[in-house]
Amino acid sequence: GPTVELRQRKKPKSSEYKESAKEEKIKDAPVPERAPKYVLFQRFAKIFIGCLAAITSGMMYALYLSAYHERKFWFSNRQELEREITFQGDSAIYYSYYKDMLKAPSFERGVYELTHNNKTVSLKTINAVQHMSVYPELIASVLYQATGSNEVIEPVYFYIGIVFGLQGIYVTALFVTSWLMSGTWLAGMLTVAWFIINRVDTTRIEYSIPLRENWALPYFACQVAALTGFLKSNLNTYGERYLWSITETYLMYHLYHMYKKFILQSSFFWLRSFTKEKKKQVYEVYKIYIFSLFLGHLLQFDNSALLVSPLLSLVAALMLAKCLQLNIKKGTFVAKKMKIIKFYLVCTLTVTLNIIMKMLVPHKENGHMLKFLEVKFGLTMTKNFTMNWLLCQEFLQAPSQDFFLRLTQSSLLPFYVLVLAICFISMMQAIFRRINGNSPKETATLEDGRIGERPEITYHVIHTILLGSLAMVIEGVSYFFIAYKWQMDPYKGCSHHCCLAGPGWIQIRHLRPVLLALTLSMAVPTIIGLSLWKEFFPRLMAELTELQEVYDPDTVELMTWIKRQAPVTAVFAGSPQLMGVIKLCTGWMVTSLPLYNDEDLLKRNENVYQIYSKRSAEDIYKILTSYKANYLIVEDAICNEVGTMRGCRVKDLLDVANGHVICEEGDKLTYTKYGRFCHEVKINYSPYVNYFTRVYWNRSYFVYKINTVISFQS
Repeated sequence: GPTVELRQRKKPKSSEYKESAKEEKIKDAPVPERAPKYVLFQRFAKIFIGCLAAITSGMMYALYLSAYHERKFWFSNRQELEREITFQGDSAIYYSYYKDMLKAPSFERGVYELTHNNKTVSLKTINAVQHMSVYPELIASVLYQATGSNEVIEPVYFYIGIVFGLQGIYVTALFVTSWLMSGTWLAGMLTVAWFIINRVDTTRIEYSIPLRENWALPYFACQVAALTGFLKSNLNTYGERYLWSITETYLMYHLYHMYKKFILQSSFFWLRSFTKEKKKQVYEVYKIYIFSLFLGHLLQFDNSALLVSPLLSLVAALMLAKCLQLNIKKGTFVAKKMKIIKFYLVCTLTVTLNIIMKMLVPHKENGHMLKFLEVKFGLTMTKNFTMNWLLCQEFLQAPSQDFFLRLTQSSLLPFYVLVLAICFISMMQAIFRRINGNSPKETATLEDGRIGERPEITYHVIHTILLGSLAMVIEGVSYFFIAYKWQMDPYKGCSHHCCLAGPGWIQIRHLRPVLLALTLSMAVPTIIGLSLWKEFFPRLMAELTELQEVYDPDTVELMTWIKRQAPVTAVFAGSPQLMGVIKLCTGWMVTSLPLYNDEDLLKRNENVYQIYSKRSAEDIYKILTSYKANYLIVEDAICNEVGTMRGCRVKDLLDVANGHVICEEGDKLTYTKYGRFCHEVKINYSPYVNYFTRVYWNRSYFVYKINTVISFQS
C-alpha cells in the first residue's frame, strides 16, 4: 500500500516518463482495422485520376507548343536555311554544335572537336562543353543516332521535339508538387491553368528554343517535386527513392545551366535553421549537394566556379559543425549559449573555407558577373561598355509595371500574396513556439491548421521569398519565382490545412472549421478554374488559329551569298548575334559570339562593336585585322537604331565608353573629328575605301571586304 503510493508520488525521469507514456499510448490505441474495400477503391481512383491528369496536362502542353511553333514560323513549309535562321543569337550557337555532332564521324571524335574547338572563333580554341554547357546537344545527338531516328525524322524536328517534351515534363512536375503540398490533384490542375495563361512571363521557348533555361527548368521543377515529397516522408524506402530522384535531377540541372545553381542550397540552409524535426533529411540533401557539385565539376572539365562557390563553403561548415555538436539539454542557459557559438562557428568556417578554396583553386570564371552585380546594386559607377550593355538587357533589368499587371489580371499575384502571408505567419508562430520551449506536435490534427510546422511548407516559403527578392531586381529570375507562385497559390485554395489556418486563428469553432475547410478547398479552385477558362481559353485558341509569318528574306539572302561567294577560310566580323547565325547557317569562322560567361569573348564583342562608334577607319581596320577578319558586316538596324530605351542603344553606350558623350552634363556631345564609322563607310570615300571594299549589300546588311593591300590614294 504505502510503497505503491510513494512510487506514484515520485517524479520519474523525463526519458522514463516519455517511454512509459508511449507504452500507454500503444496499449490504449485501438488496433487499426483493415480499410474497407470502398476506401481502398477511393484511394486508387484518386491516385489514378490525378496521375492521368498530370500526364495528360504535360502531353497537351507539349502538343500546344509544337502547334503554336508551327503556326508562328510555318516551320514545315520552310527550307533548312530558313528554319535555322529562326534560331537567333546564342540559340544559334547551341544548335550549331548539335549539327556538328551529327556530322562527326564518331561520337568520340565529335566530343574531341567540341572540347578543342578552333573552328568557331578566330585565333581562339575553346572548350564548348565547359564554357557553353552543351551537354543537351551531346545527349540529343546520341539519342538521334542511337534510336535510328535519322531514318524517320529530320534532325531539327528531333531537337525541338525533345525541348517541347521537356516542357511537358516541366508542367507535370509542377502539377505533382502542388498535388503533394495540398493533397488534391485539383491544385495541380489550377497550377497548369496559371502556367499556360502566364506563359509570356515564365518561359522564352516561343522565341528561343535551345536556351539553357529551357533544358534546365524541367529538371529544376522535378528536383523541387522530389524535395517536397522527401520532406513529407520519413527516411524509409520511399525517402531513399526521393533521394535518388533529387541526385539525378540536381546533377542534370548542374550540367544544363550555368547560373542560378545555388538558390536552392541557400534556402536549405535556412530550412535547417527553422526546422528541427527533419535535421537528418536536411543533412542528407547537403550530402547530395556536395556529391552532385563535385561530379558536375568533373563532368564540366574542372569548372573552378563550382568549387569557389560560397555556398559550398557554407555546406561544408554546417557539416563540420554537426560533427562538433554536443548533446546538451535543451532549454538550458548553456544550450542557448552553444547555439550562439555554433552560429559564430559556422560563419567563421564558411569565410575561412571560401578564402582557402580561392587561394588553392584558380578561378577566373564569372568575375565579370561580380562587377555587374556591383554596378547593378549601385555600389559603383562605370562607363564600361560591357557592363552598361549587360545592364540594358531586358532579362537583367527589374520587372516592369506590365509584369505585375499581367499577373494581377490572371488573379495569380493577389492569391500569392494571401497564401504567402498565411504560411509565413504560421511559420513565425511555429518558430516562436519552439523558442518558448513548446515542441511541435508529432501528430497534428486537421483542426489545428498549424501549417508552419510542416517542413515542406517552410522550405517553399523560404525559397519563394529568396527567389522573389531576386526577381524584383533581375527579371530573368522571374521564371523560377513564378513557378513557386503556381505551387503556393493552389496550396492556399485547395489545401484544407491552409484553409483551416484562418478559422483556427480567429477561433470560429461553431462553424465546424473542418467542414468549412473541405468545402472551401473544393469550391475555391473550381470557381477560379471556371473564371480562368471563360476569360483566357478563347485567347489560347486564337493563338493556334492565327497564322503568323515570321520571315527574314534579307538574312536568307546574306547567308546564301556567304555560302556561294565567300571562301571557306574566310573570317567574318559583326555583331555577336549575327555571328551566331552565320556560324549555324554557313559554318564559317567568326570573330565573336553572343556569350556572356567568358571575359575574353566579352572583350572581343566590345572591340568589334566599335564599327558603330565614332572611330577612324584606321582604328577599326587595326581592330579587325588583329582578329584575322576578312569580311565586315554592318547592320543597318544597329547603325540607325531608334527604338530601344534611351541610353541603351549600342552607339550610345559606345559614345559613353569612348568619352564622346558627357552624361553628367546633360548628355552633351564632345568634339571628335571622326563621324560614325557605320555611316561613313557607306559613302565610299577616302580613307574608308582604302581599307574596306563593299562586295554585297541589301536593305539590312552591308558586307565589306577588308583589304590586305592598302592604297592611300584619294
